[in-house]
Amino acid sequence: MRIAVAKEIRAGEKRVALVPDIISKLTRAGLDVVIESGAGIASQFSDQQFVDAGATVKSGNVIGDADIVAAVSPLTPDQIKSLKKGAITISFLPSTTAADSIEAAASAGVTALALELVPRISRAQSMDALTSQALCAGYKASLVAAELSPRFFPLLMTAAGTVTPAQVVVLGAGVAGLQAIATAKRLGAVVSAYDVRPSSADEVKSMGAKFITLELEALEGAGGYAREMTEERAAKQRELLTPYIAAADVLITTAAVPGRPAPRLVTAEMVATMKPGSVVVDLASETGGNVEGTKPGEILTTTNGVVMWGGKDVPSQLPYHASMLFSRNVVNLLLLMTKSVDGKPTGEVVPDFTDEIIDAATVTHNGARRSPELGAKK
Repeated sequence: MRIAVAKEIRAGEKRVALVPDIISKLTRAGLDVVIESGAGIASQFSDQQFVDAGATVKSGNVIGDADIVAAVSPLTPDQIKSLKKGAITISFLPSTTAADSIEAAASAGVTALALELVPRISRAQSMDALTSQALCAGYKASLVAAELSPRFFPLLMTAAGTVTPAQVVVLGAGVAGLQAIATAKRLGAVVSAYDVRPSSADEVKSMGAKFITLELEALEGAGGYAREMTEERAAKQRELLTPYIAAADVLITTAAVPGRPAPRLVTAEMVATMKPGSVVVDLASETGGNVEGTKPGEILTTTNGVVMWGGKDVPSQLPYHASMLFSRNVVNLLLLMTKSVDGKPTGEVVPDFTDEIIDAATVTHNGARRSPELGAKK
C-alpha cells in the first residue's frame, strides 16, 4: 500500500506530516512512501533527504491514488473528493473548523482519523500529537515572553548592582504549561503557576515553580484534562488570581478544553492591574483566548503599557522539531493498523475497530460518520 504526503496548503503551516528519519520504519513495514516535491522545505527537509531515506518524490497530485494520506492540517473538501474510495487519512481534524472536511470524507467513503481523538491512555502516548505539539508551544511561549520583555529573566550580580529576576506566572499546567514553566526556569525566572486541577501541584513543584493555591473546588476532568467551570466559579477564580497577575512581569496562559472555546481566565480589568512593560503570552488565542483582548498572530500594547502576544500556529514556528515529533505520532498510529503474519508486516493497513485507540480516533468510515460528538473525548 502507498502512503502519500502533499504540501500543506493552510496559510502559516510550516510542518510536514512525515520526516526523512521515519521513512525507513514505513518501508520496513512494506509500505511505499510518496512525498510531494517541496513538502518538507519549510521545515528544513529537502527532497533529496526524502529520496535518500527511501521515499519517492514527485511533483503534482500525489494523493489521488494513495491508500493512506498523512497531513498536519485537515485536507480540504476538494482534496478529499480527489481520493479514492476506501483511502485512509491521518491528520488533525477539529470539528469546530473542519466540519466541511469531515462531511466530505463521509460522502467520499474515506476513513478519516483525527489525531485530537487519540485517547489519553498509556498505550497511546507515542501517538498523542496534541501532547507533542503542546510541548513545542509551551517552549516557544517562554522564548517569546523573554524576547518581548524589557527585563532580564535571570538574577544577575554585577559590578553595577544586582538585577532581580523576572516574576513569571503560568496559568494552566498541562503539557504546554509545564514546558513553559521549565523553559522560564532555565532562563532564570522566578515562576509561579496555577491550574484548576490540584493534582497538577506536584508536577509544577517538580519543575522548580511555586503552585498557586486558591480556595476553590477542583475541576478534574476525563483523561487528565480540566473540565469546564461555571461562570460563578470563573468569576471567583479571576478575583483570587488578580493579585498574582498584578505582581507578574510575565503572564503565560495555556488553558484549553479540547473541542470547546478556551476558558476566559483574565479580563481586561485584570490586565490593567499589571505594570507597564509587563508581557502577556496567550497560547489559547486561536480558540477564543484565555486573556481578553489578545488576537491570534498579533502583538498589541494596552493603554497601560502591557504587551500582549496572541499565539497563532505556534508549533509551526518550530517546524523542524515539531514535524519530527508529529511524524513519529503519525507513524506509530499507522503501524498500529498495519497487519502482520507471524510477526512479519504485510504492508496492508486495515483499521481494527476492536482496538480502543483506532475506534476512538476514527471519525468517518465506509461512507458514514462514526463520532457524532467529535472532540468530546479529549
